[in-house]
Amino acid sequence: MAKPMMHWLGKWRSFAVFAFDLLAVATAWLAAYQLRFNFALPDEFAPPMWAALLLLLPVQAVVFRAMGLYRGIWFFSSLPDLLRILKAVALSTLLLAAIVPLFGMLGVIPRSILVLYPLLLLVLMGGGRAAYRTWKEHRLYGELGAQGRPVLVLGAGRAGATLVQDLTRSTEWRVVGFLDDDPGKQRREVMGQRVHGAIGEIGYWAHRLGVRHAILALPSESEENRQRISALCLQADVKTYTVPTTEQLLSGQDRLDHLRPINLEDLLGRTPVSIDTPEIRGLLSGRVVMVTGAGGSIGSELCRQICHLQPAQLLLFENNEFALYTLHEELLERFPAVALAPLAGDVKDAGWLAEIMRRYTPSVVFHAAAYKHVPLMEEHNAWQAVRNTVLGTYVVAMAALRAQVPEFVLVSTDKAVNPTNVMGASKRLAEMVCQSLQGAQRDTRFEIVRFGNVLGSTGSVIPKFQAQIRKGGPITVTHPEITRYFMSIPEASQLVLQAAAMGEGGEIFVLDMGQAIRIADLARQMIRLSGRREDEVQIVYTGLRPGEKLYEELLANDEQTRPTHHPKVRIAKARPVAEGWLDELLDWLRAPAPRSDAEVRRDLRRWVPEYQPATPPALKPVPLTREG
Repeated sequence: MAKPMMHWLGKWRSFAVFAFDLLAVATAWLAAYQLRFNFALPDEFAPPMWAALLLLLPVQAVVFRAMGLYRGIWFFSSLPDLLRILKAVALSTLLLAAIVPLFGMLGVIPRSILVLYPLLLLVLMGGGRAAYRTWKEHRLYGELGAQGRPVLVLGAGRAGATLVQDLTRSTEWRVVGFLDDDPGKQRREVMGQRVHGAIGEIGYWAHRLGVRHAILALPSESEENRQRISALCLQADVKTYTVPTTEQLLSGQDRLDHLRPINLEDLLGRTPVSIDTPEIRGLLSGRVVMVTGAGGSIGSELCRQICHLQPAQLLLFENNEFALYTLHEELLERFPAVALAPLAGDVKDAGWLAEIMRRYTPSVVFHAAAYKHVPLMEEHNAWQAVRNTVLGTYVVAMAALRAQVPEFVLVSTDKAVNPTNVMGASKRLAEMVCQSLQGAQRDTRFEIVRFGNVLGSTGSVIPKFQAQIRKGGPITVTHPEITRYFMSIPEASQLVLQAAAMGEGGEIFVLDMGQAIRIADLARQMIRLSGRREDEVQIVYTGLRPGEKLYEELLANDEQTRPTHHPKVRIAKARPVAEGWLDELLDWLRAPAPRSDAEVRRDLRRWVPEYQPATPPALKPVPLTREG
């Protein structure tokens, strides 16, 4: 019953608009005569005026219908509707000028009427629609202007203007003006809102206007400039949101009015990764691919990136049952066309890995499984860390080698360079295992990819700081000068795929990590991002943890690099490995009894001479200093 009623209501509204337009035709025609004769119409012009009107009305009715003036909705009337009206009025005027001589009215209708009439009709029809929309918006949203949080829009271009138009219908935001770096826009108005000044004056205008929120409406701006603006807002204690980028809008991933808070990726200003998709597609598309440690931060993102490239099958190898289940469910939903094989297992289980290689015959293996938490692996768990990383790499690599898998990619870390902890030394040993296996044969290409910390990975400092901020602090930082390299998980995963596609066998690829970041500065940025002030959350310096060093390196002192065709990927020439050492290492790893932490640190130096263990401090260091 409701559907026929709505249909009838729509028909009635269309008829009402049609009637309004015909009334506008009559009004414009009669008004044109009155204006032509200064409101003193001579008697001899009245009969032809009315006769012409009777001719004009059906002509206009046919033209209006033919031009589709009644398919739109008045509430959404805009420039395209006005252009349609303009075309209809112009066409009907031309038809009128052509028909008038046929009825013997030439010379009776003043030529000025054919100029005045279309102008008046255009004003009446367009103005009527604009007036209706203004009245309707005021009735629906007129009281919203006094509601919502005051907000400044950064960027007075097309995106900013469209955003303000959308926000006028929002109960959440109340726009108080623009900021824009274009001097030609400053002190002027856009969509009824004043452009107060430059974006660099955000602190001044936020204080003057009582604003604590801003929206960055510059979707096509460069990453460097977006980073600069985000940092300015952060320094001004203004919580900032951003609209999607132009690439996201064009790809249909998002809409302009979908706002999100700026995050650490925005502040770090990493340039979006450009990868050689055909090269990577040639490596992975239509092939069986295996990822060990698939449930981890890097492993799971590798799986997502690989699924986009449509492999024949993706093998998810993971020791953590819940992580495997979660990833499998996610990929089933997001990539229903990709064949998945969730495989639970330990990377040290040679028999199970050999069976997997025989059953599925993968073409590429990404080995991302590893323990990675430095202090946790440094004490109490050093033996497990070495066996999992080194022996696990050897077992997976040998299974791939015996199955003649064409490509094996080891995901390594910058902590393998001049390591000061067990985790870093074990990763360097895993690299050496791959280098040694590569030197002994040519059937499988062994590639190694090194990079630093990734934002938001499990066990990293980012989630830890977020949890501490939610509790009100303090944030624990080990040292005021400690620095780390950071990149996003998707960026790291894409570059791992890029490096894998470029490999010829035996290379150590080093990813461009950008500039090192002080962890204390990162903590301050996260405090501001949370909407708190720095004096509200304390930063406590606790002293370096076991195995931790002040800074990370991407290359050892005796290593050199050479560029590749990708600007963010270089190749390191590592120290060559000696012959005959691998059997001795394997005998040590297969010892029947676990070795103590001290024994592990002592023996690691036999194979990794650049390993210099840090003197472990107390397990519960006393706070050194406080900030905030």
